[in-house]
Parts: sequence; C-alpha cells; structure tokens
Amino acid sequence: MRPIPTLLTLALAAAFGGFTAMALDAHLDNRASAAPVVASAVPAVAALPATVAGQPLPSLAPMLEKAMPAVVSVNTKQVVRVRNPFFDDPFFRRLFPQVPQERINESLGSGVIIDAAKGYVLTNHHVIENADDVQVTLADGRTVKAEFLGSDRDTDIALIRIPAENLTALPLGNSDQLRVGDFVVAIGNPFGFSQTVTSGIVSAVGRSGIRGLGYQNFIQTDASINPGNSGGALVNLAGQLVGINTASFNPQGSMAGNIGLGLAIPSNLTRDVVEQLITKGVVVRGTLGVETQNLTQQIAQGLGLEEARGALVTRVLAGSGAAAAGLKAGDVVTAINGHRVDNAQALHNYEGLQAVGRTVELDVRREGKPLQLKVTLKEQPRAVSGDTLDPRLSGATFVDLPESLRQSGLKGVLVSEVERGSRAAQSQLASGDVILASSSGEFSDLASWRASFQPRPQQLVLSILRGNGRGQLLMR
Repeated sequence: MRPIPTLLTLALAAAFGGFTAMALDAHLDNRASAAPVVASAVPAVAALPATVAGQPLPSLAPMLEKAMPAVVSVNTKQVVRVRNPFFDDPFFRRLFPQVPQERINESLGSGVIIDAAKGYVLTNHHVIENADDVQVTLADGRTVKAEFLGSDRDTDIALIRIPAENLTALPLGNSDQLRVGDFVVAIGNPFGFSQTVTSGIVSAVGRSGIRGLGYQNFIQTDASINPGNSGGALVNLAGQLVGINTASFNPQGSMAGNIGLGLAIPSNLTRDVVEQLITKGVVVRGTLGVETQNLTQQIAQGLGLEEARGALVTRVLAGSGAAAAGLKAGDVVTAINGHRVDNAQALHNYEGLQAVGRTVELDVRREGKPLQLKVTLKEQPRAVSGDTLDPRLSGATFVDLPESLRQSGLKGVLVSEVERGSRAAQSQLASGDVILASSSGEFSDLASWRASFQPRPQQLVLSILRGNGRGQLLMR
C-alpha cells in the first residue's frame, strides 16, 4: 500500500486540533437552550480512527521508546566560599561560629549516553563547568556519580563516564545530511521536568555569527529548547543523535522561555571532539597561521574586487601552513572548502573547527584574479610561557581567549597564570588580565602574540583589560 501523503497527515492533525477545541468550547459554553440535548446523540469519546487508507496513523512513540532511555539528567554541585570581610577578624569568627563560610551552588542539565558498554555520556561544557560533584540520574531512576573525562569550552562539549550496567545508547547520525525542513525531536530535562520531548523541524544548518558563543556551526530548530535542555539530544526520525542541544536564543533572556530559536551542536562536530577527548584528554586545533581583517568598500575597490566580501590577509606567520602553501599578505580569501567566507570572523570560525593535519582548499583573489591554494593546518599552540617571549614576562603563562569572548568582538590573549614573586607579578600583571595591545607589535591571538616578539622591543608596555577597567602596564 502507498504511504499516507504528508498533506493528508497534516490535515488530519489540524482537523483533530480544531475538533478538540470546538468540543471544549461547546462544553465550557453550555448555556440554556430552547430544546434539550439528547444525550444519546452525543458520542461518549472523540477519537481518531486507528488507520487511514489501510495505513496506521504515524506516531513518534515507537522511536522515542528506544531513544528516551539514553537521555539522562545531569546534576552538578559546586562549593563556593563565602567572602565576608567581617570574618577576617578572629573576634567575629569567635562571636558567630555558626555562620556558614561556604555555600553549595547546584545546577541541572541533560546528557546523552553514546556508548553503553563504556558508560560514555555527552553533555555541554557549561553544564559541568567548575563542578565539584556530578551526579547522573538515568531514565529508570538510578542515580550514579560521574567521572569527568574532558571538555572543550570553545565548542561547549564535555564527556563524562558513569559506572552503570544495562545502559541504552543513542547511535550517532550524520548531521551533514540534515536539510532545512527535516523533522527533529529534542529530549531533555527543561526546568527539571525529566524526560521531556519536544518536536519541530530543522530551521537552518551551519548557523554562525551569534555573539557570546564559541566556535559555531549550529543546527537551528524550532523544537522547544529551554533551561535544563542543555546537553540533551536532538534526534532524527530514525532515532539517531544528530545534535547536542546547547542554547536557545531569546532577546528577553533564557528564563523568558522558548520562542522557537533553539541551537544544537552537530553530531559530526561532536564526534571529532569526543575522539580527541578520549585519546588525548584535550582538543587540539589546526591553524592556517594567518591574520586577517574585514574588507571595506574602499579596500575592495583598491584590490579590484566587485564587492567587499571575504577575509583580507594582513600577515602570514613564518613556518605556518599558509606560508608553505604560498598565501601572501594582500590576498583575499573568499571561500574555504567550498564554504563561502564573508568576513574575517567566518574564516576564523571555520578554521577553528578543523583538526591538525587536515588539508583545506582556499578560494583566493590575488590582485583581482582568482586563485586556489591547498593549505595543511598545523597545530595551534595551547599556551605560551612568558620567559620564552621576553624575560620581562617571566612567570606569566598566556593562552588564547575563550572563543565566546572572541565572538563578542574582543581580540588579544589571556593571562592564565602568574607565579607569585615572579618578574611579571612584580610589574603588577595578574591572572585573568586580557592583553589587548603591546609595544611588541600588532597581534590578534596567541600565535601572532608570540610572533610579535621577533625582535624583542626595547620598552615593553602592555594595554590590558582587567574586569571592566582598562589600563597600561610597563613591564620591567
């Protein structure tokens, strides 16, 4: 027999909704009438037929019965020390010994079992970030303590492991095959309501350019995603995991509720991150080794371009993959692996999602003429010690900015650690400072920060962001 046409199915669903609404309205508006209603003429129960044209009505229930046990609740606890200046005085501590000096912050999110035998559970980095204790509650009610295996802040993916048997895992689907309009289902624990299912369609794929988030290649869906859904599953109609729900966009704030703009991390990106977390414990990214900027209309005209679109290469770092491939300052990258590049941020975002050793193809305009180059990405440094750059920075360690800050428009490097009593500490450099500029030269990230010290400057002055204030430090 032929399957029920989609329009017929939607028509039946609409008819059922309308019928139910009219029946409810009639019940609530049961005013006195001229003639009594004959009870036997009113059906006792309004129900859809079991089949239409010999085919059973479609339902998500069979698929969900298999998928839902793989979605878990993730509960975290963090011990936070309460800072009270009165208790710096021993007298007050003796006078009020019962006042708590610590508090426990608790949060709730979701997770997905991806390997039943090994107990691997995927969730969001922001769900377990800074947690001192992580408990996982399974669909059958069991609660077990989870072991942290690794996480990646910049893609918001974390991997934990639970010691439990008789688990159900979700198979990973191919998120690259998703098309706008495909049906998807979100499973999670919004607002603490465990095992909640919402459905919708894929509203967009490859969504990026959202301020405040990390590297972006999101699936956008109108399936309801609310606080507590983070780390939960986005599945296709075959019951395959195609995304990890991570955020909902709402100008009124996340607690205002869902407005049909949910975001999920694609399963193919998740697969790459998980593989690195299992084998290395960290995620190592590849880099082209270039600095770029956006084009203006004036610059585009000067380069013989018809439109101000692409990423203008301003510097190629020595020893980088881009240098080996022949990329030059002044080139304009308009596409990478066939993906359109509109600006410098789009190129940086795509680059950050690639693994070390991967070869990408760049579409370039050089002096107005088209050119294609193949670049093999090299390892991106994770941290740089200050003494390798300049003796005046001894004792400090520098890392790249979290991608969420970079997506918000900030450029520079982050001071991750400063040793007490070190030369950097004596110059008042502190952990958490963001270095925005330096007399060593121009830079935008950790790689170019390191390159800016060749040669070393005679006087080293740093422009820093500390909290909400900006200032300058003379390094001695």
